[in-house]
Amino acid sequence: MSQSSMLSAVEIATERVLLRKARDTDRERLIELQTDPRVWTYLGGPRRREAVEKRLDAIGGAGNATAVPGAFVIADRASDDLIGTLGLKRPTDDLPVHATEDGEEVRLELGYLLRPDVWGAGLAFEASAAALRAAANELPDQPVIIVTQTANERSLKLGIRLGFQPVSTFERSGAEQTLGLARLHSFKA
Repeated sequence: MSQSSMLSAVEIATERVLLRKARDTDRERLIELQTDPRVWTYLGGPRRREAVEKRLDAIGGAGNATAVPGAFVIADRASDDLIGTLGLKRPTDDLPVHATEDGEEVRLELGYLLRPDVWGAGLAFEASAAALRAAANELPDQPVIIVTQTANERSLKLGIRLGFQPVSTFERSGAEQTLGLARLHSFKA
């Protein structure tokens, strides 16, 4: 896939959050996010701290954690502290669907992680909606997917609230996953 089919924005601001590229000063909060068992309850379990540190070192530091188009840190707009991450990028290869029923290629998957101390405040919705709106205003219309473990009722409700329609379920990481689908241009401002 060409880079031009990915979101080119490097910063997206909303009332309460700032989607921005990672900085080396985000290292400790990135490690905390990746190793927190509460964050990873529905994602196959937390990563080991040593593995996360090694990965950050291998990519040249925390500042490169969001170097690819469509990858962001979610920062509190007032403090600029990292509160999560968001990706609107190519789906991973382990998904069972890479095309819609009509045969159209799925080139965008929305994913996010938030620190538990900010859960329930609507920040995942605010950040996700902003990223989807920015992509809809920049990229051609196309299918976008979101995948969440079916047992994660809060994420399922968030996907539906954003406009994703559940279309299928499949097994991954030993648990049933729900795949939601939406058209990118349904998010246009």
